[in-house]
Amino acid sequence: MNPWATWLTTYGTARYQLSRKQGWHAFATAPARPPFDILTRPAMSRLSEEDLEDYNEARMVWNANLPTIKTSQLAAAYGICDQVMASAYRDGDKLRGSVVIDAEPGLGKTTIATRYARDFHRRVLRRDGPLTAEGHQRWPVAFIPLSAGVTLKGLNQQILRFYGHPAVDRASTSKLGALAVDCVTSCGTRLIVLDDLHFVDFRHRNGLEVSNHLKGLANDMAATFIYVGVNLTAKRFFDEGLLGEHTVYAQTSRRATRCPVAPFGIDTDTGMRGWLALLRTAEEHLVLADARAGMLCEHARLLHRRTQGRIASLTNLLDRISYLAIVTGVEAVTAELIATATVDNASESAARTG
Repeated sequence: MNPWATWLTTYGTARYQLSRKQGWHAFATAPARPPFDILTRPAMSRLSEEDLEDYNEARMVWNANLPTIKTSQLAAAYGICDQVMASAYRDGDKLRGSVVIDAEPGLGKTTIATRYARDFHRRVLRRDGPLTAEGHQRWPVAFIPLSAGVTLKGLNQQILRFYGHPAVDRASTSKLGALAVDCVTSCGTRLIVLDDLHFVDFRHRNGLEVSNHLKGLANDMAATFIYVGVNLTAKRFFDEGLLGEHTVYAQTSRRATRCPVAPFGIDTDTGMRGWLALLRTAEEHLVLADARAGMLCEHARLLHRRTQGRIASLTNLLDRISYLAIVTGVEAVTAELIATATVDNASESAARTG
């Protein structure tokens, strides 16, 4: 077996299922992929067909998995999370605050939440070990994604599915809530990430029930919540669906701290410096035979026009450019490849009208 096939066996695409505790633990404890040597064009020409196929496959896996880049947006979000987490040191009889990562699509909200939670998961396990004082498995973090039209019962079931509780499909609605609290308490869970909260309609009866239940869970669980969603302010998450003068009675707005995330702008010197820093880090990661310093930065404005400074659109575009660079033999990022590569529909529409 050639070295790239061996590398792929261990470090190929990881199929994490973050909504289950085993999948979350695998993600949170996975080591960084080790790099491999970048072959020159002559060295690649000497490979057999199968060896070259495996080398290119390994490069695609590597190129598609950028490390977490400490952008100004990520640093600002981490700063807000750290401040809110200061309340996590309170005893269990006291309420904790929550973080609401609230922004438009494509700005890295879930990435921010999962990377912050991963760091927290690792720190707690390092300090406190894998078992609680009562001998239960310690799960410092629970990651709970929501689905469209989620109900109170559905929310509780999602929590129990994360922990693998056997009663998830047969317990009554009222019992499900008690079991969810028991799982969080028994496993020493201290941080709960609720993703895709925008699926909850807080103006509908089911949404109001979920909103009230979330407040109840925050009261009963000695854990801090990070909520993640699209335009949650407009969806009246903070106001709990209340209108007009009644919004002053919304407890969520007093308990939760909004964490906005903005796209990269290049209209100011500060904005352009941040964009260039992101591109420099990305280009250092790409494994291409003719890669060189500056190959992304010299196309900074073109890349911004194609992605509108949204990091999700940028990473998708870089995946596709790298793929084209490999299969066409160009082996570098060029203006032609940037213009040729497909992007998501929103980016393409904005680039045409911008």
